[in-house]
Amino acid sequence: MSTGGAFGGNRGLRPIPPEKGIFPLDHLHQCDTKGYLDCLKSSGHKSEQCRHLSKTYLECRMAKNLMAKQDMSELGFSGVTELDSIVEKER
Repeated sequence: MSTGGAFGGNRGLRPIPPEKGIFPLDHLHQCDTKGYLDCLKSSGHKSEQCRHLSKTYLECRMAKNLMAKQDMSELGFSGVTELDSIVEKER
């Protein structure tokens, strides 16, 4: 006899939310993503050239309590200040 639910799902376990994510959603568009998307288009979808914008976006989310406050180095932005100066020189 199978212990799973319909389509193989286990109905006895509760789902666990992601440890890190984009929740709660930004329904009021308090933090802008348009600049990042425009940067990706203009750079040929090379995300490393737009890291300064993703850092700004995450800082906005933390300021508006849309995500937990966390050190930027823990999110992979330890060398972004150096990267910003390199990107500005290329322009």
